[in-house]
Amino acid sequence: MNRAIAVAEEQGPEAGLDIVDRLALEDYRYLHSTRGELLRRLGRTADARRAYRRALALVHDDAERRLLERRLAELGR
Repeated sequence: MNRAIAVAEEQGPEAGLDIVDRLALEDYRYLHSTRGELLRRLGRTADARRAYRRALALVHDDAERRLLERRLAELGR
């Protein structure tokens, strides 16, 4: 995940997304929230919403939940 984020910052969100999409971490909420952010940056709003919703389904922390809900609300605008 860290490498994917670093690559996204250096080479752009598509490069980071390519790495994230190859990780076998389906039940890891940070994978989905990272995907959501990268997809948002790429303008893929519907895909970003799905990724954020998947992260929300896996989150147990109230602060993280609020952040993800805020991200979803921003995509709705």
